[in-house]
Amino acid sequence: MIPATISMATLFSGLAPITTPLKHRCSVLQKRWHIGVFRMTMLTPFSSSNSIEWKRRRNLICAVGRGPEEAFKKTVEVDRLIDMLRDANPKELQQLVVENILAFNEGFWIRLAARTDTCKSEDDKKDYEELATSVMNIVDRVVHKTHEKIESATDVLKAILKPVVHEEEEISWPPRDPEALKLMEKEIVQREQEGQLDEGFLAEVNAQLRQSKEDGDKPGLEAMLQKVLQLYASIKLSKKSYAKKGNEVLKAEQFLETIIKAPEEEWNKLLIDGLTVGKGEILPEEFYAVIKKRIERILIRTEGGSYQQRILTEYVKGIQSRTEQLVQLLRGNPQ
Repeated sequence: MIPATISMATLFSGLAPITTPLKHRCSVLQKRWHIGVFRMTMLTPFSSSNSIEWKRRRNLICAVGRGPEEAFKKTVEVDRLIDMLRDANPKELQQLVVENILAFNEGFWIRLAARTDTCKSEDDKKDYEELATSVMNIVDRVVHKTHEKIESATDVLKAILKPVVHEEEEISWPPRDPEALKLMEKEIVQREQEGQLDEGFLAEVNAQLRQSKEDGDKPGLEAMLQKVLQLYASIKLSKKSYAKKGNEVLKAEQFLETIIKAPEEEWNKLLIDGLTVGKGEILPEEFYAVIKKRIERILIRTEGGSYQQRILTEYVKGIQSRTEQLVQLLRGNPQ
């Protein structure tokens, strides 16, 4: 790829920041939480009277416009989130709440209330009540913090790209400094942990990417933005491992996770070293099976039609496509 130099001003010119939509989203979130079973502005510790009122309100709510199958899937998703929240330590709990901030709607609180009501012991009920209080407090802090100071997606993207901006305020791609990518990745990790790489951010990156393709006069910009999305997908997909089943190590899953974490330019070598068509012991068919399973997991665990779902799916499909090309080549059947 031919190195290209692009000024930061040129990169972001003509694209309005999306601060206003983010503020609107915050307002919508607050409304959603306020109209739920609990009012976020009136947080109080749970008591037996709270539980009675909770149950009374829940009994007044009925499911409308949703089929049994869809309702069951939603319940399973909410139960999985509740179980994760219960098992988390205080630090993990805060991170989980931030990562799943859109999930704390009315349906979540209703399901949590139902599970509390069906507890067989008072200790379990108390645990659920304390969990509800903790989650609501964290959600309340997030909402107020977001409302007070919203950093636009454009500003977040600028901060991520800052490592490749030199003193003359120009972007060079590929970066002149090999450490720049590491610094960029570090910034993405930090922003992801802070919950800033949301749909608004992903929409901004995609808008920039689409604009660069349409303009056709910013060589290297497309590759740079693609790298941002690749780093995002790699970090996001690496947060959970499926490489162990009990005490058994699933080698194909472990191999896929190695590829996911690796830079794209290292994929070929890793695939040759790991697959049986090269120097390794993983059958291509076995590898394709775990790729298919990972894509299915992404589709189940992300919102349908979201930028996150599309980006994570495309990243894994990119690994599949690269593998298929390499396997065909090594078997002597290049397409």
